[in-house]
Amino acid sequence: MDIQYLLAETIKNHSSDLHLQNNTYPVIRVDGRLKAIVNTPILTPQVLKQLIFSLMTEDQQKFFIENKELDFSFALKDQARFRVNAYIERSCPSAVLRLIPQKIKTIDELNLPDICHKLTSLKAGLVLVTGPTGHGKSSTLAAIIEEINTSRSEKIITIEDPIEYVYQNKKSIISQRELGQDTLSWKMALRSALREDPDVVLVGEMRDLETISATLTIAETGHLVFSTLHTNSASQTIDRIVDVFPAHQQNQIRIQLAATLEAVVSQRLLPMVDGGRVPALEVLLGTPAVKTNIREGKTHLIDNIIQTSQDVGMIPLESYMKQLITEGKITLQTAQMWSSHPQELSNKNH
Repeated sequence: MDIQYLLAETIKNHSSDLHLQNNTYPVIRVDGRLKAIVNTPILTPQVLKQLIFSLMTEDQQKFFIENKELDFSFALKDQARFRVNAYIERSCPSAVLRLIPQKIKTIDELNLPDICHKLTSLKAGLVLVTGPTGHGKSSTLAAIIEEINTSRSEKIITIEDPIEYVYQNKKSIISQRELGQDTLSWKMALRSALREDPDVVLVGEMRDLETISATLTIAETGHLVFSTLHTNSASQTIDRIVDVFPAHQQNQIRIQLAATLEAVVSQRLLPMVDGGRVPALEVLLGTPAVKTNIREGKTHLIDNIIQTSQDVGMIPLESYMKQLITEGKITLQTAQMWSSHPQELSNKNH
């Protein structure tokens, strides 16, 4: 079995992921649903090792053998890039490959709301894109960064694990650093970023106390910072950031977050009636009312602020879903499945 064939099948089927696991067919995810590539043999440990190791350098193979997992990226000529997570499952090599298209789609091509264009004109502060794994956070951030790249003359630094979308310098100049390959740690990369004359910094993921603390510091020093978090709503995002820190630091973190937060875009990709997926978004903007509630620890009031601040560009998730239902793009049942407040969707209009 040839890895090139499996990668080509992943691209041809417009899949988001390719799963390689023992004692099953190779499996792709199309529009959120898993589908086996059944015209191939069932995978064995020997075949898996050959397939997965063929994607790695010698150094990566050694690291994987010693550490039993590895994140890296792989380019298939000029067709596409893949973000690879290799791991051991019941003593057998396994992997999931996320397809990263070569072309960065624009904000409009991704069907994102107009407020995302406004985020590209910010000069400083923190913008977070949140949501479950596999729901388009990286694509949304890439679209925003690319719009800055084409419209503004800035120094952009990305710190990623691994590098996903690859940017070409346009009006801006972009430095992309990959953990393990270009830097040994998030802490070192984030600290040195401040010495690299940045205007815009993309932190691939705020994953722990160390990266969250460093990301807030960069935003506090007057830079525009973008990052992601695995949370399901804007209010949950605020709580997650604060709760990572010890109790004695939480008040200080609330003050830092209130001073820097410009927006939280919480998104998920929903299956459409006619096939494919469409983003549904909740948008929180860092207005004075929001900043006050963050400082005072009143995150339970944030959902209500989003609801009553639609005139300034905030978007409640349920309102966005209702619009998608009205346009015939998704069903009420789909919306209710993904909503935190499904009862708000069940009114006489739907």
